[in-house]
Amino acid sequence: MQASRARLFKEYKEVQREKSADPDIQLICDDSNICKWTALIKGPSETPFEGGVFQLAFSIPEQYPLLPPQVRFMTKIFHPNVHFKTGEICLDILKNAWSPAWTLQSVCRAIIALMAHPEADSPLNCDSGNLLRSGDIRGYQSMARMYTRLAAMPKKD
Repeated sequence: MQASRARLFKEYKEVQREKSADPDIQLICDDSNICKWTALIKGPSETPFEGGVFQLAFSIPEQYPLLPPQVRFMTKIFHPNVHFKTGEICLDILKNAWSPAWTLQSVCRAIIALMAHPEADSPLNCDSGNLLRSGDIRGYQSMARMYTRLAAMPKKD
């Protein structure tokens, strides 16, 4: 646990120092628990998620960085690799392709890349995956844009 805490403190300092380095990602450590983090990521441009801000919840295991963090979307998102109800993310680096070289910041970058390049062959959201696998890109983008507007964009009065 000591190595985990040291690594997380190091990442926390880097995040504080480089806040403006990556304007698409805002990482926030829980004040009372360094193993709980929140991220706000901007939807990638030229995707149905553009203009949206999506909240991620990180739960860091005691064996971090030897084991990956558990990450899930708190904001509803229509994406084949994200479970619609739980927010679970199907991404190899969060499972079998994890390396201690990854940081929380780089995990956020990988999730943004996944948002822009969905993998329809390993869907957690079958409806979304089926639209893409059947070639209905327009239908997928329309649904993803609708959910982005409903869940990830500020409400206008």
